[in-house]
Amino acid sequence: MSKLRLDDRDIAILAVLTREGRIAKTELAGRVNLSPTPCWERMKRLEEAGLIRGYRAEIDLAALGPHVQVFVTVELDSHKAESFQTFERVVARMDAVVGAWAVGGGHDYLLQVIAKDVAAFQALMDGLLESPAGVRRYYSYIVTKTAKETPPASPLLGG
Repeated sequence: MSKLRLDDRDIAILAVLTREGRIAKTELAGRVNLSPTPCWERMKRLEEAGLIRGYRAEIDLAALGPHVQVFVTVELDSHKAESFQTFERVVARMDAVVGAWAVGGGHDYLLQVIAKDVAAFQALMDGLLESPAGVRRYYSYIVTKTAKETPPASPLLGG
């Protein structure tokens, strides 16, 4: 991705799209004080530069049925580059792992897992331990309530 120079209107477009991905283009143009064509051209430029990677729906998982959301900190057996790559390849194939971040501060990774129940979560973790992922230990934190959930780019966009 090349370094794209952003002005206040670009930032405004990104901020609105972060909160409201399905906003009509004419509504977006009005919100950022542009006519539709220049607004559309800016959106396309932001997409082509890789700043806008996609548009997603926010799904109410509870409405779909029972589930459990778990955050998991993971420590690997080895800290060689190959070990990290192996772990990341294994986790990338696990649909229940919806987020994975390499972190510092005593743990190697933070995972976000969504499973149908605790038994399904435990089966996933048992499989991870038996896989070539190289997990030494993990700690799991079951989500009991969502206190706040906002799009991750919001603070960067002045939102």
